[in-house]
Amino acid sequence: MSFEDLLKELQGQKTMQEDPNHVSLDKLFNDAFMSKHSTCQSFGEFAEKGKFQIETHEDINNIPDELFERHVARETNFANWKSMLDTANAEYAGK
Repeated sequence: MSFEDLLKELQGQKTMQEDPNHVSLDKLFNDAFMSKHSTCQSFGEFAEKGKFQIETHEDINNIPDELFERHVARETNFANWKSMLDTANAEYAGK
């Protein structure tokens, strides 16, 4: 770990995007993925349509399951969030 990384970590500024085990939502649900699998052109538009404020994976966990599942089923070609997330992870890993 470089001095700069250590400093960032100590200052609490290390973001999830820097952790290879946590891909950012923008990368995972990129515009091409959203255009292909939903009625939206971006994940931001998808969240906005559902009136959700989503910046992190944790934000999604804080949305009531039934509400989010219904939104996913209505706005995408997935039956549920798990299917959408699994497909996004598989497509991202395949790159």
